[in-house]
Amino acid sequence: MTNDQSILPPDLDASLSWLERLVAFDTTSRNSNLALIDHVAAYLARLGIPSHRVANADGGKANLYFSVGPAVPGGIVLSGHTDVVPVDGQAWDSDPWSIIIRDDRIFGRGTADMKSFLALGIAAIPEMLAAGLRRPIHFALSYDEEVGLLGAPAMIAEISRVLPAPAAVVVGEPTEMRLVDRHKGILGLRTTVIGSEAHSSQTHLGVSANMVAARLMAKIDEMANRLASAPSDAGVGLRPAHTTLTIGVVHGGTAPNILAGRCEFIWDIRPTPGDDARALLDEFRTFADALQTQIRRDFPDCSITTEILSDAPPLRAEPQGEAATLVTRLTGSNARHAVSYVAEAGQFQQAGFSTVICGPGSIEQAHQPNEYISIAQFVAGRRFMRRLIEEFAR
Repeated sequence: MTNDQSILPPDLDASLSWLERLVAFDTTSRNSNLALIDHVAAYLARLGIPSHRVANADGGKANLYFSVGPAVPGGIVLSGHTDVVPVDGQAWDSDPWSIIIRDDRIFGRGTADMKSFLALGIAAIPEMLAAGLRRPIHFALSYDEEVGLLGAPAMIAEISRVLPAPAAVVVGEPTEMRLVDRHKGILGLRTTVIGSEAHSSQTHLGVSANMVAARLMAKIDEMANRLASAPSDAGVGLRPAHTTLTIGVVHGGTAPNILAGRCEFIWDIRPTPGDDARALLDEFRTFADALQTQIRRDFPDCSITTEILSDAPPLRAEPQGEAATLVTRLTGSNARHAVSYVAEAGQFQQAGFSTVICGPGSIEQAHQPNEYISIAQFVAGRRFMRRLIEEFAR
């Protein structure tokens, strides 16, 4: 594989350098992201820009936010997550932690999702400082987006309290620079069933947690089929165009001839902007509570519990929203799109910010072996940053 940087326009040198640095940090969600955060914070300090961390409970990971320009209302937040998904078991043709350029593409883990957006923004900071911005450009870098959108809420809450009210938020997930104003939410759940062990030939002496879990999973399947058969208008543009319920992981039992004493399964609800995931969870819990009452008549130590692992709201369209209006001007396109994945955009919107998604690269390349961003998309992202600076310097 070649690494031909000569095919890039010269004004992308700084952006490519930052992408190279960001990709080199293995910020797989199971790892700390502090080395990347330290590197960015040190660079900002050299430019005289203060930055602020919002750490997780044990201090092993942190969000980072900072501002370029005057401390006045009406700015924009450029938001992106620093974590990436694992490369374990994937067949890469090159080192995933080093960028390499071939066939008009830049390869490396995170090039599409979503370190290119961060690199383009950070590389443009000297230009922002020189432009004399009249409104601030804020940056918000989060952790643990890929494992349940866990990091951003605390940072969003602090931004709401501390910064002069921004007019718009742009989350730079890969959309091929198209304006996305709708996405699904997610309610990630784990249900645990405690049964009563006995020999499998003596079913009257125990309760199989697996058999109980099967009834619960059948209820989830029934709810999923009901929603699929009657999609709402809120799902227009989404694929699939309805709220989904899926079971991803199941663990239960110890041996074929023992009634399972424990079974747990992890599942999720991904609501369209018009559906209420909590109402669906309540329906499931009502069914589970009735089943638990029935079982406890003979086996009082049995139980069914469901815990929430992640909870992120959908992004709803804002027909006259400031974020969509601004991005329309910057991209020159009036088209609006929807995506079925969940992003931190819904969390910003829930906090009261006008929010859209728009970033370089394609979601089809995200999480894949040989992940890449096309040079054309990298150039388009640079163009967006330049137009944003021009807009905010007026």
